[in-house]
Amino acid sequence: MSEQKSYGLLKGKRGIIFGPLDESSIGWQIALAAYREGAQFAISNVAIAMRVGTVAELAKQCGDAPVFTCDATNNQELDETFRQLKEQFGGLDFIVHSIGMSQNIRKNMPYESLNYDWYLRTLDVSALSLHRIINMALKNDALNDGASIVAMSYIAAQRTFSTYSDMGDAKALLEAIVRSYGSRLAARGIRVNTVSQSPTPTRAGSGIEHFDKMFEYAQRISPLGNATAAECADYVTTVLSDLTRKVTMQNLYHDGGYSSMGITLPMLDLVFNALKDEGRAERSGLPPIKGE
Repeated sequence: MSEQKSYGLLKGKRGIIFGPLDESSIGWQIALAAYREGAQFAISNVAIAMRVGTVAELAKQCGDAPVFTCDATNNQELDETFRQLKEQFGGLDFIVHSIGMSQNIRKNMPYESLNYDWYLRTLDVSALSLHRIINMALKNDALNDGASIVAMSYIAAQRTFSTYSDMGDAKALLEAIVRSYGSRLAARGIRVNTVSQSPTPTRAGSGIEHFDKMFEYAQRISPLGNATAAECADYVTTVLSDLTRKVTMQNLYHDGGYSSMGITLPMLDLVFNALKDEGRAERSGLPPIKGE
């Protein structure tokens, strides 16, 4: 684990983190940061993730955190998970939703030709699961007043990224759910937000076609460069802490400034030179230069 200084931001707080898979995942890094900041929490993922990932190793690094095998699209499993959490922790001060999946992206299905069964599955896993989680937490009276709920999003909820396909729709729905639940839970001081992270080379993210180009483009545009998963985790701990108790229903960008940028001179130079090279190729009768 990192020797980074702890500020005790989450000391005495209890929660659950849905979605950690391996060291590259944002949920994994959030768990490490939350533990460093003094939190006690459970970790949850689906059964197949428990087999292919290294969740048990993460649990050991986080003080032998309890692990729940739970499908966040299954109401019964969620109901049982929150029932047990209520018995074990008494009440939760935070929930982290770091879940996303698209079979259409895995199979390189163009947006115009989506498999609709897979499309519905994308929406259920990546967005509706947050609604289910909050619903079952409330049903079991497992959320404390003043709790913080954070879900991981991406700027493709607002802008079109062609290879992000149906996940862009899922993130837009995720953010809508955050706003709808945030307004309804405000009377109890419960905050609900999304964090829109830079392109991050997680196992899921790296499966997106041309992800390396998306990553490089954002890196060149962002004034501070792309944020890492560990840096994102540090930011999320502040959103889970009492320092942000008046922040709710927000999509909070953590992307090195990318979301506020138009274009940069280095990018203009790259585009200009690429177009110039393509013009030379056309004039010489050679085929135009294309990306790999």
